[in-house]
Amino acid sequence: MFKRILRIVIVFLVLLVLVVVVGGIVGFNFLRDNGIKQYFATMKPPAATVSTTIAKPSSWTPGVEAIGTVRAVRGVDLTVETTGIVKEILFHANQKVDDNAVLLQLDDAVERADLEAQKAQAVSDQAAFTRAIELQRRGVGTDATLDAARAAASASASQVNRLQAVLDQKQLTAPFAGTAGIPKIDIGQYLAPGTAVVTLQDLDTMRVDFSVPEQQLPLLKIGQTVRLGLGGGDMPFAGAIRGIDPKIDPSSRLVNIRAEVANPDGKLTPGQFVRVRVELPEEQNVLVLPQTALTTSLYGDYIFVVQPAKPAAAAPTQPAKPEEKPAAAATDKLADSKPVDSKAADAKPADAMKPAADASKPADATKPEKPAADPAKPALVLSQVFVKPGRRNQGMVEIVEGLKAGDEVVTAGQNRLFNGMSVNVDNTIDPTKSANKQAGQQ
Repeated sequence: MFKRILRIVIVFLVLLVLVVVVGGIVGFNFLRDNGIKQYFATMKPPAATVSTTIAKPSSWTPGVEAIGTVRAVRGVDLTVETTGIVKEILFHANQKVDDNAVLLQLDDAVERADLEAQKAQAVSDQAAFTRAIELQRRGVGTDATLDAARAAASASASQVNRLQAVLDQKQLTAPFAGTAGIPKIDIGQYLAPGTAVVTLQDLDTMRVDFSVPEQQLPLLKIGQTVRLGLGGGDMPFAGAIRGIDPKIDPSSRLVNIRAEVANPDGKLTPGQFVRVRVELPEEQNVLVLPQTALTTSLYGDYIFVVQPAKPAAAAPTQPAKPEEKPAAAATDKLADSKPVDSKAADAKPADAMKPAADASKPADATKPEKPAADPAKPALVLSQVFVKPGRRNQGMVEIVEGLKAGDEVVTAGQNRLFNGMSVNVDNTIDPTKSANKQAGQQ
């Protein structure tokens, strides 16, 4: 009987120990999870550093943008008109040639011999015609003889001109002054009529062909300024519209436009792809922002506006200061009978040994003390504002709705920001400009 009771007591004690151990583990995990949740619930993320700009009305130059292709105002692919063997090439690649300069010479020995023989025959026929005139003047010759001599002289002269034209076809000349391309033939090569020899381009003035939607046709007119860019945001080339097609393409609903641009430095090349912008009359009092300030999402386009923190957000931290002062005054009274150094040394560990549950209070109370120490820099928070963007030009975007003058807008770092987040403003570096330009300004 005693052994049975002892067994029951041992089992009970073991169960009790297990319950205590398991309860302790469960309670510890519960308190730990609850403490972690409370810590993250009361934890405030650190203030992010952003760059901002002040929205203000400014002048705006609207424009019509398109993609164009560059062509030379005068540019042709030269070909030969007759057959022959290449005897001499009188140009090299990228050579600037004058008007009527000989570029290619074909073998013309046969044509020259025929021309010399025909010239001799022409001289003989002209002499016979002269004698026939003299005989007719003396009354010895007949009219038929004179007419035959005149016809023979005229035919000989025409034959000389024909052979001279055939001889000239053995030479390829430049129809205008320009830059020659790479030769497409070699010496000794036999050429057939229509064989391409070289391209000739006048690069002093370029022609740009581009298309715009029919809705923008009323905005364009002859003589408007056109700017061209090869890449990036710069458009260093300026020209003017020289032609507007009066017909709209019924399949694409586009209108063909042609502009001419001076090219003194030769930076534009025929066949090149360029960005085209037709500048329209300037507008005033338009709210614009750098395109980096605008973020596009599935819900719409939005910006982040920097605003001072509301007083209601800082109100709970204000009563903590008066509560700390009486406590400090009481300790000062008690410290009169003790050394000041030992009291101060005892006070610091006491404050550090507060429960973890109260850790949020000193954290909340100490964070607002930083702005309070520097009243010139109040706490700043973000406000997400949805806007309606308009036209874009040279890295700037027009804001039609949602923005008012004087708003301080974030221009960089939006991917890591959220509504209500605390921020610090640092405008020492402008993200809308390249690093090289900013280094040059400094």
